[in-house]
Amino acid sequence: MSEILIIDDEPDIRLLVDAILQDEGYATRNAGNSDEALAAFRERRPSLVVLDVWLQNSPLDGLDLLKVMKAEDEGVPVVIISGHGTIEMAVNAIQLGAYDFIEKPFKSDRLILVIQRALEAARLAAENAELRLRAGADSSLTGDSPAINGLRHAIEKVAPTGSRVLLSGAAGAGKEVVARMIHASSKRADQPFMVLNCAILAPERFEMELFGTEAGADPQAQPRRAGVLERAHGGTLLLDEIADMPVETQGKIVRVLQDQAFERIGGSTRVKVDVRIIASTARDLQAAIGAGRFRQDLYYRLAVVPLRVPSLRERREDIPALAQHFLKRAADTSGLPLRPLSSEALAALQVHDWPGNVRQLRNVMDWLMIMHPGEPGEPFRAEHLPAEIGAHAPRALAIDPLADIMALPLREARDVFETQYLQAQLLRFGGNISRTANFVGMERSALHRKLKQLGIGAEDRGAL
Repeated sequence: MSEILIIDDEPDIRLLVDAILQDEGYATRNAGNSDEALAAFRERRPSLVVLDVWLQNSPLDGLDLLKVMKAEDEGVPVVIISGHGTIEMAVNAIQLGAYDFIEKPFKSDRLILVIQRALEAARLAAENAELRLRAGADSSLTGDSPAINGLRHAIEKVAPTGSRVLLSGAAGAGKEVVARMIHASSKRADQPFMVLNCAILAPERFEMELFGTEAGADPQAQPRRAGVLERAHGGTLLLDEIADMPVETQGKIVRVLQDQAFERIGGSTRVKVDVRIIASTARDLQAAIGAGRFRQDLYYRLAVVPLRVPSLRERREDIPALAQHFLKRAADTSGLPLRPLSSEALAALQVHDWPGNVRQLRNVMDWLMIMHPGEPGEPFRAEHLPAEIGAHAPRALAIDPLADIMALPLREARDVFETQYLQAQLLRFGGNISRTANFVGMERSALHRKLKQLGIGAEDRGAL
């Protein structure tokens, strides 16, 4: 049950507001001056505060009290009431963080409506903050691999232009992150960013979500509903997994891209919009065009600037930074201590193929934090990783110094160790000689000679 703190120096007003709110099912508390108000606020955070501007015989007036409360808990909504209000005072209150300003005498219906809206806005803001923390709507690319640096450079070039962009790449590679980066670096950054996932909508609902619906004969029973195109006006719309858009809808999208206008379902009025379209796909659109499942004219309108997002196995050197980034976020969410990954665990992660890409790595780090709690600073080891990662790790990582190596002369034992070690590092860095040489501390030419000496050829480096 929502609890509302009522702060007013007039007992009659407190009783009136108290009665109105209790009749609506709210729990209430009261305070007649700023000292009582702060004590009640600090004793237990209310869901909302109704605050009078003029508090006679109080150390703080209402606006000063508003500043203190917002400094202590910015998320608590505050509704200001006053019998001596001015436009300047109302503007000042809103600038200080108040949700709304109501003049006395007020109608009970008006007060109830404002409180309902304030509570709903606070609830949505809290849910959005939690979702951002848990789901991590990342707006930047983590890593410093050549593939990611090249993608960042392309984003910097295309973002300010306003051109349509087609993002291709495997599922979970980070296409939505790239779309958000393009939006954030564009001239539309302060306007809406909307996402429509074409893969999860039933065909019969697709156009309703896209174009919205016009009001029916009884607007109360069937109000007008704006679609994502209308809600994204002035901003950016990401059409995620565009290959799953119904063919009949594709023709309508072509017209929208050409005219920047459409009609709501059930309506005849042309709705003009200014929306930048970014599309993404994990499928081969050229093959879909050949099979008649995707319109060629739509493809060329969307692919003004095509960008490819690399899979995680193409940027294995970014895995340590990504893993630590996701571990930190998991620690922040769960309240558990942040812990490092051991070098053996990092090597196992870098060798894994990651069919689910960055999304899978994020899930594994969440799982690791939950399933293997430990002391701060205690590293996660390779045996803590999920079984499927250890099961697919190459044998080169399972170096056992107490096995047959102990029966060999020093030179042969060293060759066995170096062979296993270098095979593991080559797999870890995707067969890239330069990056492997840099990591193991050898000159590139010296590493080439060592690999030749040990008989390690391209066929021994795994599927790179």
